[in-house]
Amino acid sequence: MTHITLDDIEDLALGAVVLGTGGGGDPYVAKIMLQEAIEKHGPVEVVNAADLDPEGLLLPVAMVGAPTAIVEKFPNGGEAEKVLRALENHLGRTGIAVLPIENGGMNSLFPLVVAAELGLPCVDADSMRRAFPQIEMTLFTLAGISSSPMTMADAKGNYVLFETVDNLMGEKLVRSCVAQMGMIAVMSAYAITAAQCQEHAANGSLTYCLEIGRRVRAIQEGRPGAYEEFLSYCEAQILFTGKVADIERRTTGGWARGTVTLQHLEDPDRVMRVEIQNENLVAFEDGEAKVMVPDLITLIDIETGVPMTTEMLAYGQRLHVIAMPALDRWRTPEGLALAGPRAFGYDIDYAPIGGAQ
Repeated sequence: MTHITLDDIEDLALGAVVLGTGGGGDPYVAKIMLQEAIEKHGPVEVVNAADLDPEGLLLPVAMVGAPTAIVEKFPNGGEAEKVLRALENHLGRTGIAVLPIENGGMNSLFPLVVAAELGLPCVDADSMRRAFPQIEMTLFTLAGISSSPMTMADAKGNYVLFETVDNLMGEKLVRSCVAQMGMIAVMSAYAITAAQCQEHAANGSLTYCLEIGRRVRAIQEGRPGAYEEFLSYCEAQILFTGKVADIERRTTGGWARGTVTLQHLEDPDRVMRVEIQNENLVAFEDGEAKVMVPDLITLIDIETGVPMTTEMLAYGQRLHVIAMPALDRWRTPEGLALAGPRAFGYDIDYAPIGGAQ
């Protein structure tokens, strides 16, 4: 893949929702923004970090906040240039490419919009190969790379730049700022070189996202064997199939938090509960954790093939609970300490994907 064109947008958005695991925001607004950007500036060049100047500065960018807020509050379109130019000015360097921080929801598409508008390529990589709710939960943190300097801007023109002593403090400051900015802002963090990206990022993640989306579209079109191809490509499994019996959802502290409860379609005595903090974190059945972070939990409508974001969930939906393994680096002791179940306050040890079909 060398360019993202208009023909790729829908598939990219579908893959982004799968990797967003409920979080990252509904990509609808980002789809419209990307369509307009491509129509105005042409297809977006996508490059590998290995093909760039190793010392060249990459410009990471993402939208941050609560996914439920984007339903009612849109970016004004100028925030990204403001935060990236501020970053360049602070560092005294000019960036050579845009880098997605997160691959999921809006944040798979939004960096492509920024790249098109700035006339820069977008790197086929990110720092997670999924979505996580907290800024410090990146492969870059595992590599000892600082998230600072960090820049943020909101739709009203407010802007901040800060340096922090560690990446966890960076998360705390970002979360405090975004709550004051109306729960949605644009952020840049982890300004790295192309060489650092090649060594530490989830390289190829944009291509991976697009390929997942193509397989999800095949499911939606009813192609024979499409589900099997999707599951095989993602090394995933259908963990549970049920109807949404209850949903509790609230926006607090800069996050969308809640719980969705599903009743099994064939055995009503079986109940699965999925815990949410922007993303789907842990799926319990009869009190036993069947799949948990850092592995991915994606909910897909069994009738339409539509992957669900947190804000799309509704009573009565019939959903597959899809379990997908995370990158191996997330399954190391260091990765689990940063983004495993205990990092989110669950008193359970990580266990690989399992459970009855």
